[in-house]
Amino acid sequence: MTGKEVRSTFLKYFEDSGHNVVKSSSLIPKNDPTLLFTNAGMVQFKDVFLGLEKRDYQRAASSQKCVRAGGKHNDLENVGVTARHHTFFEMLGNFSFGQYFKDKAIEFAWELITGVYKIPEKKLWVTVFRDDDEAFDLWNKTIGLPKSKIIRMDEKDNFWSMGDTGPCGPCSEILIDQGESFGCGKPTCAVGCECDRYLELWNLVFMQFDRDKNGSLTPLPNPSIDTGMGLERITAVVQGVKSNYETDLIREIISNFEELTGKQYGKDEKVDISLRVASDHIRALTFLISDGVLPSNEGRGYVLRRILRRAVRHLRKLEVTDPALFKVAELLSKKMGDTYPDLIERLSFVTSVIKNEEERFFETIDRGLELLNLEIERHKDDKHIPGDVLFKLYDTFGFPVDLTEDIAKDSNLSVDVDGFNKNMEIQKSKSRKAWKGSGEEQLMPLYKEFSSGGLSTIFSGYKKLTDQGRITAIISSGGLVDSAAEGEVVEVICDKTPFYGESGGQTGDRGLILGENGQAEVLDTQKPITDLFVHRCKVDKGSLWVGDKVELRVNKKFRQGSKAHHTATHILQATLKEIIGDHIAQAGSYVGPDRLRFDFSHFEQVDNKNVAKIEEIVNARLRLDDSVKTETDVPYDEAVKTGATAIFEEKYGDKVRIVSIGNYSKELCGGTHLDDTGEAGLFKIITETSSAAGVRRIEALTGEACWNFMRGQEDKLTEASLILKSPTSDLIPRLKKLIEENEKFKRELNEYRSKSISSKTQDLIKNAKEIDGVNVLSMEIPASSPGELRKVWDDLKSKNKALLAVLGSKSSGKAFLLVGVTNDIKNKYNAGEIIKEISGHIGGSGGGRPDMAQAGGTKPEKLNEALDGVYRIVSNN
Repeated sequence: MTGKEVRSTFLKYFEDSGHNVVKSSSLIPKNDPTLLFTNAGMVQFKDVFLGLEKRDYQRAASSQKCVRAGGKHNDLENVGVTARHHTFFEMLGNFSFGQYFKDKAIEFAWELITGVYKIPEKKLWVTVFRDDDEAFDLWNKTIGLPKSKIIRMDEKDNFWSMGDTGPCGPCSEILIDQGESFGCGKPTCAVGCECDRYLELWNLVFMQFDRDKNGSLTPLPNPSIDTGMGLERITAVVQGVKSNYETDLIREIISNFEELTGKQYGKDEKVDISLRVASDHIRALTFLISDGVLPSNEGRGYVLRRILRRAVRHLRKLEVTDPALFKVAELLSKKMGDTYPDLIERLSFVTSVIKNEEERFFETIDRGLELLNLEIERHKDDKHIPGDVLFKLYDTFGFPVDLTEDIAKDSNLSVDVDGFNKNMEIQKSKSRKAWKGSGEEQLMPLYKEFSSGGLSTIFSGYKKLTDQGRITAIISSGGLVDSAAEGEVVEVICDKTPFYGESGGQTGDRGLILGENGQAEVLDTQKPITDLFVHRCKVDKGSLWVGDKVELRVNKKFRQGSKAHHTATHILQATLKEIIGDHIAQAGSYVGPDRLRFDFSHFEQVDNKNVAKIEEIVNARLRLDDSVKTETDVPYDEAVKTGATAIFEEKYGDKVRIVSIGNYSKELCGGTHLDDTGEAGLFKIITETSSAAGVRRIEALTGEACWNFMRGQEDKLTEASLILKSPTSDLIPRLKKLIEENEKFKRELNEYRSKSISSKTQDLIKNAKEIDGVNVLSMEIPASSPGELRKVWDDLKSKNKALLAVLGSKSSGKAFLLVGVTNDIKNKYNAGEIIKEISGHIGGSGGGRPDMAQAGGTKPEKLNEALDGVYRIVSNN
């Protein structure tokens, strides 16, 4: 039975038993900030078990993609070393949401294991929770298993809980005795031993209690079932192989790496470990990237990068010195694409991400390894690598500490992680102190002083654009002042303001501050510290004093433009996720009255077809005129659980604001927005470009800015129509015709020039001087390009022998040189050497073959000096 058949047999068995077969959820858990990756089959049903969600079925079965490579469930260091640890694996599971309980769960599991997979009963053992007499009796009396093969275990091994509180219950495990050859050889070896003899196959969780904060257990009204069995593990047992890596699920991948490396599996344990690591890790990489995880230095992306770099290091041990993982990712995607179609759909993206990351790592790994090997040699006696070395490898060469630790471990060296952490903290401290720009170094302590002294600003700008306030501080040239006179540019802080301070990508408001004795134009508004709004102002009339009562007026047009672009940015992000993929994550933004800029994680250009589709959907959503709804003071964890998008780099407080649009956009956001999407009017993408490695940038317009742009485009069309004397409807055909005519005239002109040059070449030879039996021709000719110089030379060499020619020309402020030597004298004169000697005169350099070389320079006025130089070279030869 193949691994694919083991999977399909499981799902078919439970489908025939009245279960709804549910496809695997993403490796990125939805609405669950407590998990780094999906690590069990029950994750997608968590809210069902908690009673927060209802489904139209009460029985389910699935084969769930899982990754355990970070956090509580981290198998990374054991992967490749043992026969059964993986970063990526598939979890087969059946679930009951209050429909059946222990009796049916046990019956289903036993029948499938013994009756369908045909695993001999005599090899099987089971464990139960020490107090679970019900499960014990079911195994003994209903299934008929001898009491001696039913082992009671403590809470640590056989009691499962979702958390400190909530649903929990005892569990029962089915194990197989693989025989003494798999054991540790100890006389105490039995069920529960850490060796591989008694191997757990299937865990049946009986969710029957609700645990409160005091630890008390209350029976659930509808007890449920959650089971899990590793596909790779049960396949190894069914196929009768000693290791999960020898199943057809993974052995074919090992074969792919055997072909790439030229190494053979099963001959050398160190080689085998590296082959197993690469084969496991490429599965994790392919599935994670397909589900939208991208390499980064934080969170899931950091774990992905660790996995990839660990795989690369093991391939280097196998003498692979070029990117290779991406090639196997393609083979893997095709192998598993029928089960997971997303792999095929995203194949190009996945391989490009892996290849890009491999190339980036290869750029630094050689230099890093060279340094690390020197340090290993230097510290081999004290068996310890200092923290500053770890930090240098991390900071300069991109080596994660765990990678350095892994390499050092091979040489029996430990590493100073504490010292590394101290260096990291020093760097962070320096970064915090590195405030650049006019006055900021002096102002930051001042702002902090305000904050600690209780000086703050109440923001009223969500509901109004005009408000009354009192000036609490004026800052000029980095210091506090009592007043500001006409013409001065100062910073004004008030106790209340409707002006939005720049944050979250949205630019600060502009407007006016009106006082009893003067007024000021607000040029910008900043929010350097939470609850402190700073208005950068130029006093237009009179003066402003600390303590003045003032009226603060936001420029309505400016704010409206910012609101329109901010709302459009939210709609754009939601649309990008739909069209490009869920891997899209915000990587930066600008929102102002003039435009929006949105940077997002993506490894390839968004083609014109998708750009047009994105525009179309955004505009359709604007026309729907959906209400833009906000919720304030929502606890952060609660907001994230509702599915609200949070920007990873953004810092949030305990309470956040949620902005929702229709049923397609929900984000944590403190910015200002339209009341209804229809107020934006139009949306137009202006550019789609690359911003950085793996980051794309879209710039777009909406509202009045979009209208002005469209009018500008229309004006250009009208102008072009007047110039070409053609109606706008005929501009494209007219332009095509003009281009065709222009190309025709260029061809005719080139043909004429070629004929003209050819007819004159024999006249040129009359200017040659004979030196030692060689005809030396050096002169300026009316050629407009290096190409024309080559044509002249081709014609000359075809009609002459013993010729050394130096041809020069000037065009568009540049000088061009060509040195040609006929074949019969090229053993005496080298065109490449001659061009190097004379090209310096024209401020350039050149090179080429011994028979023909060219150069260009920026000093056409020195051309004659270069041409005369050849006679000296030939005379001295």
